[in-house]
Amino acid sequence: MSLLKVENLSVRIAGVTPVDCVSFSIGAGEAFALLGESGCGKSMTALALMRLLPPGGRIAEGQVSFEGEVLGTLPESHMRTLRGRGMAMIFQEPQTSLNPVMTIGDQIAEALPTGMTRNEQKAEVLKLLEEVGIPHPETRIHSYPFELSGGQKQRIMIAQALAGRPKLLIADEPTTALDVTLQAQILQLIKRLAKERGMALMLITHDLGVARKMANRVGIMYAGQLVETLPVDDETGLARAFHPYTRKLMAAVPSLERAGQRLAAIPGRVPSLNQPFTGCRFADRCAHAFSPCAATLPEWNNLGDGHAVRCHLAVQADTKPENETLQPLKAAVPGTVCVLAVRNLQVTFAQRTGQLFGKQNIQAVDGISFELAAGETLALVGESGCGKTTAAKAILGLTEISGGEVELDGRTVSHFSEHQFKPFRRLAQIVFQDPYSSLNPRMRVGDILLEGMTALGVGKASGRTKAIAALLEKVGLDPDATGKYPHEFSGGQRQRIAIARALAVQPKLLICDEPTSALDVSVQAQILNLLADLQREEGLAMLFITHNLAAVGYLANRVAVMRAGKIVETGTTRDILIRPQHPYTKGLLESVV
Repeated sequence: MSLLKVENLSVRIAGVTPVDCVSFSIGAGEAFALLGESGCGKSMTALALMRLLPPGGRIAEGQVSFEGEVLGTLPESHMRTLRGRGMAMIFQEPQTSLNPVMTIGDQIAEALPTGMTRNEQKAEVLKLLEEVGIPHPETRIHSYPFELSGGQKQRIMIAQALAGRPKLLIADEPTTALDVTLQAQILQLIKRLAKERGMALMLITHDLGVARKMANRVGIMYAGQLVETLPVDDETGLARAFHPYTRKLMAAVPSLERAGQRLAAIPGRVPSLNQPFTGCRFADRCAHAFSPCAATLPEWNNLGDGHAVRCHLAVQADTKPENETLQPLKAAVPGTVCVLAVRNLQVTFAQRTGQLFGKQNIQAVDGISFELAAGETLALVGESGCGKTTAAKAILGLTEISGGEVELDGRTVSHFSEHQFKPFRRLAQIVFQDPYSSLNPRMRVGDILLEGMTALGVGKASGRTKAIAALLEKVGLDPDATGKYPHEFSGGQRQRIAIARALAVQPKLLICDEPTSALDVSVQAQILNLLADLQREEGLAMLFITHNLAAVGYLANRVAVMRAGKIVETGTTRDILIRPQHPYTKGLLESVV
């Protein structure tokens, strides 16, 4: 008997159906992954299983059974008991999921079974902290969330989910925005604990590599529906995938082997779910669509060995769709003009020691040096906290430097005052990691793009409106976007707006600080293609800060590896990714999922 059985599950919220007739099962000890773009209904499915739907949300059709018990008929008091002991959930963002005014010990203790004494609770919390790899648990039990790193917060979330010893663990994007080493540690931890405790695992992710590593089976979701389910093994991974959507996702993943080719970004976007559908929901974006696709809903077709697909091609064709052919991409040719020169750059911060008036200096950036030419991309990689973003802020004059020099376009600017630096501000621009928080929500897109042009005196006032329209077209947005607010756009579109804002002042250097970490694989492909196009057309020098080594292999000419504020290895992308010399670089590459 299946531990969890989902039958024709449909969820409705204010006239929208984010989950529509979804069916799957998970056996005891099995790992099942839900894959798909953002907005396809993966997280909403998980919330429906836990009966934690947002206000106004309800299960409209179908049922969810756990250990043979139908959850929809249970009173809330029974569900509160089931949550934690029966099934528990690790949420995507630990920063917002943990209570900032409670110690981590108290938060984990809240999830423990009732009836335990205070001493028993403390002993169990310490055991859980040790189990998830938190160093010095006796001290950390009294810490608050803000005192922990991102990886440690995620481990606390895992400990909290395990406190009730659940039989099913639901992990919703548990490694989003974590660097490769932390990602590997968290995934290994979840996999080990699931095996040791005999737990079933439901993993929600848009990372195909994570799904291949963690799952026995995967389900591909699109526009609220499952379109394919298939087993995963170490040898073939997802190579047996049939549905054009699944294969398009696979072709959108960047890699060193795909450098010089245009990634297979999926055109268009996930359709709105507040409309009736008559045919295949992917038809408008599918290169293989034919007459039945738009008019008739495809049925499930069993391809054998636990592989099923919802696609008309499974009936009409004897073989699966051909592999995606990636088009060649004309690469930018690095020039000889040095746009950025960093020499022995140092940034020091003063940090309180805990003693009265006590302070100690932290060397965030410790004497790094590199040069970057026009049309060249240098990737700056390393674990979180190694100093990558601090170095970028120092280059832009946003953080005070303690030593060394920064040269922009032949002028040393590192010790300029704000007034002196202003004429050089337009030379170097940055695209931040989070497109949701880096755009002013109260400004229209046209005003956002105009702001920098006006402040730095770029172009004539009479021509700026026309320049903004051309800029939006260049980044793949409609000109009517100027009158809209950021909240009216998807995550990928917001990142395009952020890129357009950076380009509006005609910079020579573009610093991209984790520009794709919050995006799913199809939108990531669109942004990487866009950056490659812009670099070729504009001759930009690009400093690409990331922990995504697959994107590094695809986009960068050279790589500099940072550790604890220092550059420990530098070289061509191929040399660093294929023939690394430093043990730290080798460790990073071994951590890649």
